[in-house]
Amino acid sequence: MKLDSLCAALEAVLFAAGEPTETDRLAEALGISAEEIAECAAQLDQFYAESGSALQVLTLGNSVQLSTRAEYAPQIKAALEVKRNTPLSAAAMETLTIIAYNQPVTKGFVERVRGVDSSSVVNTLVDRGLLEEAGRIDVPGRPVAYRTTAHFLRCFGLGSLEDLPPLPNSSDQPDLFDVSVAEPGERAPEAEDAPLPDADASAAEETE
Repeated sequence: MKLDSLCAALEAVLFAAGEPTETDRLAEALGISAEEIAECAAQLDQFYAESGSALQVLTLGNSVQLSTRAEYAPQIKAALEVKRNTPLSAAAMETLTIIAYNQPVTKGFVERVRGVDSSSVVNTLVDRGLLEEAGRIDVPGRPVAYRTTAHFLRCFGLGSLEDLPPLPNSSDQPDLFDVSVAEPGERAPEAEDAPLPDADASAAEETE
């Protein structure tokens, strides 16, 4: 069995979406009818089944999603757990330190301090539960600001942000957070949210 170009296009869209996508939206994007989307989805699912693929196409009401088969859930979970337990890179630690001591700040602020693009690093820290969005800064473009989370406090054994160690001198820079990152849910010292710096200060920095 060979996929035709329309089914291949549907496969590409579903893969890129990564979540259920409405049939009408798919039909509009591919320039075909909703009925043809349903036919392509069925053909694509049959193709996966006949080839022994770990993928399948799910029809969820008026939406379609590309998904992995349930029997591979243990392997997927194990792989993701290994990824989450991977120690933070030097770039991630640097980014986390910048945000911890200046929060809430935008990606642009972090990039100006580091001198390199930091979008992917910030996104990784958000995925690992160490950072979260803290609203938008009231400046042109309204960029998203980020701050550390309660999970961040638990991971590094901090009761509040006031317990952050003082910044080292340029001639003496030990690792500020030289510990392994725990998984969400693990207990640590009383980790209560501390008052965060005023967002207006960060907004002023962003407009300088």
